[in-house]
Amino acid sequence: MPRIIPDDRLARLVDCATEVFIAQGYRRTQMADVAKALGVAKGTLYLYVESKDALFDLVARCADQPHPFEKLPPLPIRTPKPAATVRYIRERLAKQQVPPALTAALAAKRVTDPRAELETIVRELYDALSRNRHGIKLLDRSAPDYPELAALWFEGARGGLVRLLMQYLEDRCHRKLLRSVPDAAVVARMVIETAIFWAVHRHWDPHPQPVDESIAKETVVRFIVNALAKE
Repeated sequence: MPRIIPDDRLARLVDCATEVFIAQGYRRTQMADVAKALGVAKGTLYLYVESKDALFDLVARCADQPHPFEKLPPLPIRTPKPAATVRYIRERLAKQQVPPALTAALAAKRVTDPRAELETIVRELYDALSRNRHGIKLLDRSAPDYPELAALWFEGARGGLVRLLMQYLEDRCHRKLLRSVPDAAVVARMVIETAIFWAVHRHWDPHPQPVDESIAKETVVRFIVNALAKE
């Protein structure tokens, strides 16, 4: 008689595996660790995924998705082909890494309200990071064990965003639309790291500062905009 799989078990597996991979990194995570977090026997996991690589690929694809399993996929989920996980993450980052307002600002020839433009960019940046915080934290935590992911995240996604924001700041400072800064690259990195900490990393802070999400976002936005925008 075939085993009956609970409807929510796969979603719970993704949630538990995401937290374990984030806590321990890719290399140190064992299937037994995930099974313990889920409260099942290790062998039960293989009803859902064929291997640890299949589980990591599943987590990478489903983290931060609001309804990843409206239709249950064929089980167990097979081990992905070499480089398939990295290829998927690269495509996802390419779609979501740059705030639309920043892209529009880089193409704009005329700026009517520099403060409003900057505020929109920072808000979109914060929102994008917050929406994808589990996936970002997963990449950040697993990158040291997964060189291909390290290149995607540190050199590609984050590095590319720093460069675009630097270009924006250089242009607006040159046109005297924003306050002059000593080094646009340093400021761009500071803006991104500030947003990443409050939108992403603080949720895994071992000694968190209790703060409402809306307050955290508003504080980051006002801090950055007031620092750079002219009166």
